[in-house]
Amino acid sequence: MVDILLAHSFFLANDAKQQEQMRPYPPLGTLYAASALRVRGDSVALFDATFASGAEAFAPVLAQQQPRFVVFFEDTFHFLNKMCLAHAREATCRMSAMAREAGATVLAAGSDVTDHPEVYLEHGVDYALLGEADHTLVELINALRNESQAVNEIPGLAFLRDGLQRTATRPPERQPDVFPLPAWDLVDAESYRRAWMERHGTFGVNMVTTRGCPFHCNWCAKPIWGQRYAMRSPASVAAEMALLKKELRPDHLWFADDIFGLQPQWVAEFADEIEKQDASIPFRIQSRLDLMTEKAVQGLARAGCTAVWLGVESGSQRILDAMDKGTRVDQVPVVRERLANAGIQACFFLQLGYPGETWEDVCLTVELVRQTLPDEIGVSVSYPLPGTRFYEMVRTELGTKDHWETSDDLAMMFQGTFTTPFYRRLHKLIHRDLAAHKNGKNVKSGTSDTLAREWEALAKLAAESQSPTPTHIEKNYPSPAAPDLSRPWN
Repeated sequence: MVDILLAHSFFLANDAKQQEQMRPYPPLGTLYAASALRVRGDSVALFDATFASGAEAFAPVLAQQQPRFVVFFEDTFHFLNKMCLAHAREATCRMSAMAREAGATVLAAGSDVTDHPEVYLEHGVDYALLGEADHTLVELINALRNESQAVNEIPGLAFLRDGLQRTATRPPERQPDVFPLPAWDLVDAESYRRAWMERHGTFGVNMVTTRGCPFHCNWCAKPIWGQRYAMRSPASVAAEMALLKKELRPDHLWFADDIFGLQPQWVAEFADEIEKQDASIPFRIQSRLDLMTEKAVQGLARAGCTAVWLGVESGSQRILDAMDKGTRVDQVPVVRERLANAGIQACFFLQLGYPGETWEDVCLTVELVRQTLPDEIGVSVSYPLPGTRFYEMVRTELGTKDHWETSDDLAMMFQGTFTTPFYRRLHKLIHRDLAAHKNGKNVKSGTSDTLAREWEALAKLAAESQSPTPTHIEKNYPSPAAPDLSRPWN
């Protein structure tokens, strides 16, 4: 039996794409919350949904632990949580009802909870924790246990009292070194190791060095930290790496920061600390084109970075400008070469279907991929997330489907230039086109002709199905000229 049972609701069993990729990471945000509670002396247990069969697996854990409090604390560092997938929401609501029926006081925190607290409060949750919830959770548990503080005086809460009530907004913590290290001992690390080793032959673990993102891409939701950006000290990050290296022995790390290494000087100091503390573990990060300066790249290489995922998004400058991305297409080949020269893989996030995207814009994106040949690509379609300017742009076009069910849904939830089937077909073709071009002269003789015919067919489909440019585009950008994707390869 424990005082507090923490849980999250991302079941691999509910998401076919994530099962196929099989790169599971422990729920880092949940483990941070567990550590914060332990510091104040609470007894804590974890229901880790990752490898469980479904929400029904929560019932026996609930019966065994008989907690006074159940806390659904989603991993706010994982992009899947930011996406607010429908299957995760449904699982939380089911488990919340179980916990309420068992007599526990139920708390919930996460991106979707912050955006839609009423959904959770109507399905068994007593208190919704809004935004960065680490401090809120500790204060609320203390208040509920000791009645030392009125709940309505705690910032960052929503609850039902004669309707939906919200307390004052809690600002994010500016000094993240105050948070204790994640409670790694609560996780069955061997389950994660087995999953990784069976699929990939290596074992990966996740970490964060920062919280938040200061940039202004108008499609990116920031329900937890807003525009705030807070950095841990290089020494603290290196110390955690040294601990993981000793205790969990991972082959590589994934830094789940929205933006890693905003300041080149921080990266350089980080590399120094890794050397000083014998903390070297190969790692992968997410960043931006305009942050990959020569100094930053050299610091990353020295620290052990093996791959950088870059938000390239589009090969069309008009689309990048419409997104308020703040980067330029001509930066892509420069950064790609700079990373390659440092021995670091360059991986691109691409986003299709932004409002006003034309076939010509699509062609420019494909051409950019062909010219730069990134080591990996991740392709998605524009997804309206609550709280973004993009969401407001297309809000009147949204139907009853307001969330993707799973991470490979790829549904167009607004009136884009093309249809969902078109973008799903394009998604697959871009991946195949990159693979063929990377093989170059080694491809089978018919591959080039086959792809050319597929691009011709897709171009015809685009011409037949293209909708008028949506009227809600706020700026008038010039239309680009389209490369011919069916031309002979160089």
